[in-house]
Amino acid sequence: MGHRRFEVTTLGTGAALPARGRYPTSQLVNVNGSLYLIDCGEGTQQRLRSVGANFMRIGHVFISHLHGDHYLGLMGLISSMHLMGRTIELHVHGPADLKPIIDLQLRSSQTYLRYPLEFHALEPVSGRSAWTDDRVEVSLLALRHRLPCTGFVFTEKRTQRLLRKEKLYLIPQFMRDRVKHGEDLELPDGTVHPNRDLTTDPPEPRRYAYCSDTAYAPELIDHIRGVDLLYHEATFTERLARRAKETMHSTASQAAMLAHDADVGQLLLGHFSSRYKNTDELLAEASAIFSRTSVSEDGHTYPVIARSIL
Repeated sequence: MGHRRFEVTTLGTGAALPARGRYPTSQLVNVNGSLYLIDCGEGTQQRLRSVGANFMRIGHVFISHLHGDHYLGLMGLISSMHLMGRTIELHVHGPADLKPIIDLQLRSSQTYLRYPLEFHALEPVSGRSAWTDDRVEVSLLALRHRLPCTGFVFTEKRTQRLLRKEKLYLIPQFMRDRVKHGEDLELPDGTVHPNRDLTTDPPEPRRYAYCSDTAYAPELIDHIRGVDLLYHEATFTERLARRAKETMHSTASQAAMLAHDADVGQLLLGHFSSRYKNTDELLAEASAIFSRTSVSEDGHTYPVIARSIL
């Protein structure tokens, strides 16, 4: 599935206070050309421009919770889409209380959007499906935070069967789609070629899990087990474990323990406290527990790589 694009661009990796070159949380997920935005902190639309993304192509925005560093950029993005003449609908998925916030601001500014805005209220229930289309299914994770907070699992849709190159000469062009869908090949002379002789299984769908603000939550393990890429907040190091517990955030080692116990392909840390000038200490702490750990950087893109080829 190397030709199928599945990647995550971290637009902001900071925690509550934007500092040290880190913007508040936002991510752009690209699944074979379809764009999905997760969280939308202040400055997200500028960050989208800086990475060269056409935000008019974003079809869905998923908001994890209503702390400002995760959604205060949303109205600016909605407004810019309006001013730039968007006509296709935008789906916003988030806590039920987000809808009156959006409605109030549109009403107060007497803004009448040129495009339909479809709002989908989310309840954080692990395993519940929130959205499905021909590219992905998005399911929910119930995170542990001071406000109701939702994580997301993006699962790539399974592709068609793959034609064996050495058997292509047997399959007329007009029948190839049917064979990819699993049909046997019956030729005009009555010869039948079983599908299994002409095709191979498609690769397993890749999966990306996003765990924004949350305390250590081992109950998530069964819902993220074996994902190819896990993004997990790592606001503090273990030296500030008490502070992490008070604020219902995670330490880098707790994120790594979850990654280890869920047997994920790769761990990507984010949501760093502004007290850390660099992320070396956070990376070292997590890597000691789970070696396949990276720290996310603002503006960088991370491919979702199948665990089988890591």
